[in-house]
Amino acid sequence: MDIFGNFSKLVGDKGERKVGETSDFEYSLDSEGEEEKIGIDEGLKRVNLLWMRISLVAIFLIILIKIFLSQVVYGQISEELAKGNKIRPRVITALRGTITDKNGVWLTRNIPSFDLAVYPSDLPKDSLSREEEYQQISDLIESDFNVIKNQVEANGLLSLDQVVIKENLSREEALILEEQTATLPGVFVAQRASREYKTLSGLAHILGYTGKVSESDLDNNPDYLLSDWIGKSGLEASYEKHLKGKNGIEQVEVDSQGSIIRVLVDENNREPVEGESISLYLDSGLQEKVGEYLTQGMEEAKKLTGEESGGAVAIVMNVKNGGILSMVSLPSYDNNLFAKGISATEYQNLINDPKKPMFSRATSGAYPPGSIIKIIMASAGLAEGVISVHTSLDTPPSIEVGEWSFPDWKDHGMTNVERAIAESNNIFFYALGGGYDKIKGIGINNMKKWWQKFGLGSRTGIDLATEASGLLPDPGWKEKVFGEPWYIGDTYHAAIGQGDLLITPLQMVRAVATIANGGKLLEPKLVQKISDKEGNIVEEYGATVQNEQVASPEVISTVQRGMRMAVTEGSARTLNDLPFKVAGKTGTAQFFGNQKTHAWFEAFAPYDDPEIAVIVLVEGGGGGYEIAVPVARNILEYYFANK
Repeated sequence: MDIFGNFSKLVGDKGERKVGETSDFEYSLDSEGEEEKIGIDEGLKRVNLLWMRISLVAIFLIILIKIFLSQVVYGQISEELAKGNKIRPRVITALRGTITDKNGVWLTRNIPSFDLAVYPSDLPKDSLSREEEYQQISDLIESDFNVIKNQVEANGLLSLDQVVIKENLSREEALILEEQTATLPGVFVAQRASREYKTLSGLAHILGYTGKVSESDLDNNPDYLLSDWIGKSGLEASYEKHLKGKNGIEQVEVDSQGSIIRVLVDENNREPVEGESISLYLDSGLQEKVGEYLTQGMEEAKKLTGEESGGAVAIVMNVKNGGILSMVSLPSYDNNLFAKGISATEYQNLINDPKKPMFSRATSGAYPPGSIIKIIMASAGLAEGVISVHTSLDTPPSIEVGEWSFPDWKDHGMTNVERAIAESNNIFFYALGGGYDKIKGIGINNMKKWWQKFGLGSRTGIDLATEASGLLPDPGWKEKVFGEPWYIGDTYHAAIGQGDLLITPLQMVRAVATIANGGKLLEPKLVQKISDKEGNIVEEYGATVQNEQVASPEVISTVQRGMRMAVTEGSARTLNDLPFKVAGKTGTAQFFGNQKTHAWFEAFAPYDDPEIAVIVLVEGGGGGYEIAVPVARNILEYYFANK
C-alpha cells in the first residue's frame, strides 16, 4: 500500500541503514542551506499527501454509511411512520388458574370471550373527529354517547391501556363489530379468557366470582391494570394471589387503526405466567346430591308447615382432616351471571331478593341451635364434674322457678346423661346448665367457656373471606344491650340452645367432628392443594388442629354413646336400619316468638371409626326428626355407596 510505501522511503527499506552510510534525510541536514530546504519540503509534501488520502477515504465511508441508513433503515421507518404505524407495548393477560374438585373434575375454567375495546392514544387528535367516532361507536353498540366518552377518557387520551366499552360479545357479534370498526382508529375487538362456573347447588357461595378491578382494587393492587379481572368473593377472592398469574408484555407495531402488524423482538418482552390451579376437598358428585336432597327437604317442610322454607343448609366434613366434602346453602345463585358481565338491573334483583340467594347461610347464617347444643352441654357438665356418667335425675314434664315454668315435651322419668342426649331431655339440661334438684348447674360463665372450647362464638378459620362469629350471650352482654340483669331463666334457655344463643352451621358441624374424632378441634378447609401449570404441587393443606384435646377421652366417649343411643332408641331411630352405624342428635329451635321452629340434625358415621360429620338445617322446617333426619339419611347413604 502507498501509505506503507511512502513511509518506507522516508525511513529506508525495513528501517535499516548500513554502518557508515548516510540517509537522504541526514544528508540534507549536512548539506548547504538550499539542499537542506529541498529535503525538508519533499518530506512534508509526502506526509501531507498521505493524510489527505486517509481523510478522503474516511469522508467517503461516512457518506456511504449515511446513504445506507437514510435509504434502507431510516427509509423503512419513515415509510412506516408515514403510514401512521406506531410501536407500543401490548399486555398479554395471563390465564387464571382453574379450580377442580378432589377427583379433578372442573368447577371453574377459562373460556374465550370477546370485548369491544379502545386505545385512547390511537383516537383522532382533534375533538370533533374524536366525538364523531364516539357517536359511531354509540350507534353500533346502542350505548349512550356520554357513557362511552367518559369511559374512554377516564384516564386521559394519552393512555396506552385498553378501555373495554362492551363486554362478552358473542362470536357473531365480535365478527360483525370487527368489520364495522375496521376504519375507526383505536377501536378493536379484543379476545380474553373469561370464567365459566359449574352450576351445582350452593357451589356459587364457595367459588365466588371475578369482576373488573375497581379503584379500591387498584389502590390495594398497584400492579393490576384497569383491564384486569380480580376475585371478588369466595375462593376466587381468598386465593387471588395464586389464581391470578403474571401478565406478559411484548412490543408490537400497529397501524393507524390499531391493528397489530408484527411483534417486535425486544429485550423487555416477557411471556405470561399462568395462574396456579386449586384442588378442593369437595366432591362435586356429593355436592350435587346434597343439593337435591336439601331441596326435597324444603319441599317436605312446606307440606308439613304449610309455608315455604326460607332456606336450608347441609355440610359434610371429614372428621380426620377438616376437609369440607360438601357445603350447600339454599337458595343460591348463578355466578356465571358475573362472569358474563352482570347488568345493574340483574345485580339489584339479586341483592334485593328477600330470599337472599347471595347470602351463604352455611358460613354466615347465625341461628339458635336448639337441642343440637346439648352435645356440648353434656361435655361441659362431665368435664366440670357437675355430673358423672352415673348421675341420674328425675325429670318431670316441667319445672317451676318462682312464677316461671320451664316445660319439656314429655315426662322422661329417671334419666342419665346418655339417655338425656338420646331423648333430648330438656329438664336434664335445664338442671345441667342452671341447677335443679341435686344438680348444682354449670352456670352461664362456664357454659360460655365450653362453647368457646368447641369453637362457637368465633370464626372457624375456613378459607373464605366472609364468615359470621355467632353470639354467646352472658350477663355483661345482656346488661349492655338490654340494660337488664341476667336471670336463671336465661341460663335455662341457653342450656337447651334457645334464647339469644346463635351459632353458624359450619361452627356446629365442626363441633360434631370434634366429638367424632375423639376431641380434636380442626380448622375447616376447602382447598386441599395448589399446583402450577405443570402439575407440580406448590402448597398442600392437611389437618390444622386448633385444640388437640377439647375434653378428655372419657367425656368424649360418653357423649358419643349418647348420640349413638339417639339413633338406636331415640329421636333419630329411622337411621338405625342403615348398613353402617350412625350417631346423631336432632334439634328443633324456636324463633319468631316461639311460633316457628328450625329443623336441625347433626350426625357422624361410621360410629366405630368415624369418617364424616354431617349437619342439616331447614329454616322454619318444623321438627328436626321429621325433616332434617331424612335429608341426612339420603346424604349418608349416597356418601357410603359412592366413596
